[in-house]
Amino acid sequence: MTTPTDDGTAPGTAATTPSADAASPRRSVEIERTGPSTYVARNERGGELRVSAAGDPGFTPVELLLVALGTCSAVDLEVAVRRAEPETFTVRVDAEKVRVEGASTLRDIEVAFDVRFPEGPDGDAARTVLPRALQVSHDRSCTVSRTVESGTPVVMRLVDQR
Repeated sequence: MTTPTDDGTAPGTAATTPSADAASPRRSVEIERTGPSTYVARNERGGELRVSAAGDPGFTPVELLLVALGTCSAVDLEVAVRRAEPETFTVRVDAEKVRVEGASTLRDIEVAFDVRFPEGPDGDAARTVLPRALQVSHDRSCTVSRTVESGTPVVMRLVDQR
């Protein structure tokens, strides 16, 4: 069995295609305000994503965290998909947003995978690999869930104010 990489991607998938910064472990995005409570996030490869807290259809920052949790492990499960194309592959991420001592946080985060493969030997092989791939994702390879669970400190700073 191929083990997913430490950044939540399965070896040999399009997500692991080397980029110009492949040697660097540093990851970054740039976020630009485009209007009241609306932003565009850009990655170094030119991808753009609309983020909004203004009540419009854009994803909120909390929703993006949930998306990151679900898709990080979904990519890890590609090891099973290489054995058979799934008939269904959906991920639902739920969490309770609460205030603890006046601060917002998420609790009871659950990532549920509904992955179904066709009958037959290829589908059987994919179903066999799936539980182990999910366990490896949770325990080692999904950078997003590992970071959330470890409670990694976040430093916030203002750039030179002139």
